[in-house]
Amino acid sequence: MKTRWYKDAVFYQIYPRSFCDSNGDGIGDIRGIISKLDYLKELGVNAVWLSPVYKSPNFDNGYDISNYREINPEFGTMEDFKEMLDGMHERGIKLVMDLVVNHSSDEHYWFQESKKSKDNPYRDYYIWRKGRGKNGKKPPNNWTSRFTGNAWTYDETTEEWYLHLFTKKQPDLNWDNPKVRQEVVDICNFWFEMGVDGFRCDVITYISKAEGLPDGKGLPILRGDEHFVLGPNIHKYLNEINQKSWSKYDTLIVGEAIGTTHKEAQSIIAEDRNELDSAITFELVQVDFKWDFLPLKFNLKKFKAVQAGWQNLPQNCFPTLYYENHDQPRSITRYGNGFGIYRKELGKMLAVSYFMLRGTPYVYQGQEIGMTNIYLKEEEYIDVMARQVFGTMRKVFPPLMPFARWAMSKRARDHARTPMQWSAAPGAGFTDGTPWMKINPNHGDINVHAEMKNSNSIWHFYKKLIEFRKNNEIIRDGEYIDHAPNNKSIFCFERKLGDVRYVVICNFKEKTVAFNDVYKIGAKGAKLIISNYDNAQNEILGDGITLKPYEVAVFEYGNSASKRII
Repeated sequence: MKTRWYKDAVFYQIYPRSFCDSNGDGIGDIRGIISKLDYLKELGVNAVWLSPVYKSPNFDNGYDISNYREINPEFGTMEDFKEMLDGMHERGIKLVMDLVVNHSSDEHYWFQESKKSKDNPYRDYYIWRKGRGKNGKKPPNNWTSRFTGNAWTYDETTEEWYLHLFTKKQPDLNWDNPKVRQEVVDICNFWFEMGVDGFRCDVITYISKAEGLPDGKGLPILRGDEHFVLGPNIHKYLNEINQKSWSKYDTLIVGEAIGTTHKEAQSIIAEDRNELDSAITFELVQVDFKWDFLPLKFNLKKFKAVQAGWQNLPQNCFPTLYYENHDQPRSITRYGNGFGIYRKELGKMLAVSYFMLRGTPYVYQGQEIGMTNIYLKEEEYIDVMARQVFGTMRKVFPPLMPFARWAMSKRARDHARTPMQWSAAPGAGFTDGTPWMKINPNHGDINVHAEMKNSNSIWHFYKKLIEFRKNNEIIRDGEYIDHAPNNKSIFCFERKLGDVRYVVICNFKEKTVAFNDVYKIGAKGAKLIISNYDNAQNEILGDGITLKPYEVAVFEYGNSASKRII
């Protein structure tokens, strides 16, 4: 039976390659995770989303899987995995793994067989088509890869093209083939029987392609979306997997729903649909990026409008709350000046701004200590997205290379993948060897050891906030009321359940801001319960309130026992 346990969960995402190295080879591993399980328990999280640890050639850092039932040797063994899983469960922590089944690695046995001949039993596990033009040497359609370039690669052996919506090393699986769908069911059940508690389904909204694979419209960048985002059979396929696997266990199935908004997401996450339990969309994090790589000026009004859209979904739709993950730059240097003197206040304000919303919050490793973006030279970028942006720009229009470098300094996925900063030691406490990628030089100041020693740190604030949120019915089930949606500096909203109200006021500016609309809220006498400043105003007086740089204040109304919690 589904208990919907995730509605009271606080997740911590682990990117294993960068979390903790146990053997000095410079690569994070499962035994490194095991060594930090008590850390997770002390922080207070009760669920983990673990990025891929399956066997993989690592062309896209594990999101190109060559065997879904084996652990990548650089991370450890299956015995290590089982020990980690047991250790999490002993500490009351559930484990959700990544499920990457829109595509596989081109080194997977299925694809190696598929490309041998047109009559191979595995041929239809992937999407093969004859080319266009003379001798079929032009791609079957004009779709483009999400990482720039063509979405098709020609194979000389059978003189046909295969589809890959990401890199050519990640061929798309053919979900129209029932054998492929049964393979996915079997993979899920394999891990469920081991004790895994759910899956985060990578780019799951891409699995169904339009019949005939017609040409896409619009600009060459990201062309073809209309033919595979929430494609014609998406609901049929998700419902089938749910019925045969997901619904048979007490799981969380959260889908990475690229290309969808809160409006479209309802069709796949509503509980009566029996498809996904929740969705991770890019709607919020695309407020300040276009085409997923072009930085735009942050617009708080648009940001708040997206939040309101998700918060006002029907009760049978439960949102996912996040600012950071392995694909996104660091929030503290994205939504404010994370390098300034108010870094600590900013980190705390951002935490409250999404932890007080309805949904399941995710903390990405290092977010709880305010880890920042990193400065990298062009040759120091490792991620395939950044490398392909640089390569494409240099080939198409070299004079714009400075622009590409600027864009990646804001947007590259490398910012999230720098090794976890555990201490001020030369290897940041992450490794005793040479790290697989550059460690942020600011680890001497920003690290877990320093944060845990300082009772006023971002880490301790997160710990208290996580504890406050657990089993809090007002946050989980309460009504969301958006106040001052047009204010360009203040994010103010209310959570209400019965007679109890939380009024949340966040200053997104690195300057003092007067908020004069407090009287409209009608919560005069509400008491301060959460603040990131020691000398904050202790009560809503019914007129205006002046907020210091990046100040956040949460007031409670309707509970006579109100007192400051954080």
